[in-house]
Amino acid sequence: MATERKAQVTWQGDLLNGSGTIDTVTSGAFGPLDVTWASRAEDPSGRTSPEELIAAAWASCFAMALSNGLAKGGNPPEQLETSATVTFQPGEGITKGALTVRATVPDMDADAFAAAAEDAKKNCPVSKALAGIPEIALDAQLAS
Repeated sequence: MATERKAQVTWQGDLLNGSGTIDTVTSGAFGPLDVTWASRAEDPSGRTSPEELIAAAWASCFAMALSNGLAKGGNPPEQLETSATVTFQPGEGITKGALTVRATVPDMDADAFAAAAEDAKKNCPVSKALAGIPEIALDAQLAS
């Protein structure tokens, strides 16, 4: 069954001097959140940006995909610490993305883990949506 998620945003003014609010989201889990051009291109100062929200979505999607892939392969993880970085260049858009994961996975070797992480990077739905980013890096390591 397909699910839909919705966000409602109100923007006032022009791009450089205006401001917006992410008013509501389907789940009610967050909002309102302030957003401005300055928070996107310069200093966040307590406001979010589309790229920050993309990074949060990407990190959580990747972690879920990796967890699922590891479990299906017989190596359920104890813990995955995942971060995503999205680089926004004004005038160009999103130019880089990076995923980092540190994992505790009992009885798994580094090569098998790296392969599972690469598969999750390639196949999680958010990664697929971001496939047009020119440069995407992955740093996947097992915790020692």
